[in-house]
Amino acid sequence: MPPHNAQNGRTMTEVLQDIVANIQEIVRSEFRLAKVEIQEETAKVARSGVPLIVGLLLGLYALGFLLLAAVHALSLVVDAWLAALIVGFGVGVISLILISVGRNRLKGVKVVPEKTIGTFKENVQWAKHQIR
Repeated sequence: MPPHNAQNGRTMTEVLQDIVANIQEIVRSEFRLAKVEIQEETAKVARSGVPLIVGLLLGLYALGFLLLAAVHALSLVVDAWLAALIVGFGVGVISLILISVGRNRLKGVKVVPEKTIGTFKENVQWAKHQIR
């Protein structure tokens, strides 16, 4: 007959099986937490990327308008180049604002799942304590 634990009458095998089952559940929970944390950060990246991409596209249009303005300036068609210059600077300002918003949002994105790492460290300490 296997030796019994003096505290609750369970065998050492039963205690070890419970510890292994608990550790397995902890590892599963950590993976679920990591998955949720990564999904949250991915959503932040998506929200940050949209204004950044729109800003970059508008920046390209601004460059196009500025180049068009230079062409019109060289041809000395004052009304046409002035209109293109105003539009080009307007689009350029908007693109800079959108790029700035996107960059600031990207700064808040965490690549490492810190909550998962913290709880995993706690669980390792708990498992070490259980084995002693």
